[in-house]
Amino acid sequence: MTGPGPECRSLAGVATQLRDYRIAAGQLERFVEEWRAQLAPLRRALGFTIDGAWTVADDSRFIWLLSHAGGWDEFRAADARYFASPQRAALDPDPARLIEAQHNLLLVELVDPAADHAQS
Repeated sequence: MTGPGPECRSLAGVATQLRDYRIAAGQLERFVEEWRAQLAPLRRALGFTIDGAWTVADDSRFIWLLSHAGGWDEFRAADARYFASPQRAALDPDPARLIEAQHNLLLVELVDPAADHAQS
């Protein structure tokens, strides 16, 4: 996965990714429980911020925002450390087994020129 170019760096110095998972039928509640108990605390312990998480029950989808300070290079490095960590390897059962499809989007913060002008 490639990140946005230098012209798309987050103005706040934070890289944010929207993660959209389609969860196996009948397993959304189980996934949420495991995500809350295992994945979210580990992400936070390794320097990530979780800006929100939502479910779309009718579509068996779990959607969340994952952020890390710095640009996309820092995000990717931290993500690699997360997946290589002994804590992540020790997850049993691994909640990822319940994910049937995953779509990640790199979000770029937009500036409202009117708001910028008003602060000047």
